[in-house]
Amino acid sequence: MKVHAFDLDLAELDGVATAAAVASGALRPTEVVAAALARAELVEPALNAVVVSDPDRALGAAQRLEMRGGLAAVPTYVKDMADSQGYPTAWGSPGLAGGPVATRSVGIARQFDDMGMVTLGKSSMSEFGFVPCAEPPGVDPTCNPWNTARTTGGSSGGSAALVAAGVVPVAHGADGGGSIRIPAACCGLVGLKPTRGRVLPHREEQLLPVPVTVDGVVTRTVRDTATWMVRAERLFRAKRMPAMQDAFDPLGRRLRVGAMIDLPEGLPVDVTIDEPTRATFDHAVALLGQLGHGVEPVVAPVDGSFGDDFVTYFEMLAFLATRTAKLTHGRHVRPYRFSGFTKGMASAAVGDRNDMVGVSRRLRRTSARMADFHRRYDVLLSPVTSTIAPPLGHLANDVEHRELLARVFSWMPYTPLANAAGTPSISLPLGHDEDTGLPIGAMFSAAHGQDPLLLQLAFELESIAPWKRIGE
Repeated sequence: MKVHAFDLDLAELDGVATAAAVASGALRPTEVVAAALARAELVEPALNAVVVSDPDRALGAAQRLEMRGGLAAVPTYVKDMADSQGYPTAWGSPGLAGGPVATRSVGIARQFDDMGMVTLGKSSMSEFGFVPCAEPPGVDPTCNPWNTARTTGGSSGGSAALVAAGVVPVAHGADGGGSIRIPAACCGLVGLKPTRGRVLPHREEQLLPVPVTVDGVVTRTVRDTATWMVRAERLFRAKRMPAMQDAFDPLGRRLRVGAMIDLPEGLPVDVTIDEPTRATFDHAVALLGQLGHGVEPVVAPVDGSFGDDFVTYFEMLAFLATRTAKLTHGRHVRPYRFSGFTKGMASAAVGDRNDMVGVSRRLRRTSARMADFHRRYDVLLSPVTSTIAPPLGHLANDVEHRELLARVFSWMPYTPLANAAGTPSISLPLGHDEDTGLPIGAMFSAAHGQDPLLLQLAFELESIAPWKRIGE
């Protein structure tokens, strides 16, 4: 079953068009926000994508808004991992539920406020973002608006569902292993994982041996993503990187593209590519050829140990998240309420701690390997996931720890490469499976700092192969 709100007022406007209508006086900010709240009320019972909302607060913020242009007055949701003023933050975990509301917006949520975007509430995610879905323990799962029996992907799944269903045009995501690109692929959206250091970094993340997580957005149009990146750069300018404004320039040359679908031997799990995913990959290759780009097959620029190392590193993150939760989040935290999967990951880290230095060192080497790869190829093309979005429950937190870990990695072997390397990577909805009604993403990755190049290519692909929307 499909669920969307594109029949309601203003749903068809993307973020840029919404802000332009407000800037011209054709719409008032309160009209825009009220319409978005009405759309959320329509679809939320079927999607379960909103963790908490405050309509009065959102309408009040819209009424006080004085900014114009850019993305000002655009309604949005912040993923339930970032402190946004007036809302609690629970990281998708029952162990963190019941905490106080944030007294101020921090990091990416502060940037949303400073852009003049209006936060309607917090969107759902998996516990601590460790599983690529939005099926947190103890509550109903977030459903894919294209097919409500399927996962949204994740962990930014609530944001992706709300954007895909037409509730808001832009919403917050964060990507530590694919958590922007995977839900974008599952929900038919544009999902850019920026270069490490391109957007305002997480303070805590900078203390880790390999900072893998970066904030961004999911959108329905390339121009919304590009516009958000430009506005974010005005608030935080990364050093020694091409300006994001360059994303709106046409590509000045044809690109060298390495196309990778086969994975290295020695992965910790078996990976099987389904036919719709392979067809989408082949379609992306054909589109690149149609645009005049040079494409040739390549092998993965890592060896088989990469998968084990990435899993071990995330086990360490689970250990840190659980052991420091009260210190980080407050005395209300109840560790006994963490899911079995999170506890299992944390326990596994205890046995792996002697090798953590070696794991971190090997993962850091990924940056050099990708830099060498991109001296030969401008862009790496691959699938986002190995199959279309699986049924709800396949990735749920109540699945036994080791079994769930195997399911996770066999589904998402492609996305972690850019997280370890710190390089930009984008999912574009270039495929569609008619049997299930699900969209399918193709992933394009580039060298460090080349986010504008990926968006220039995305603009080209969007122009010759515009993607479907649920309401069409």
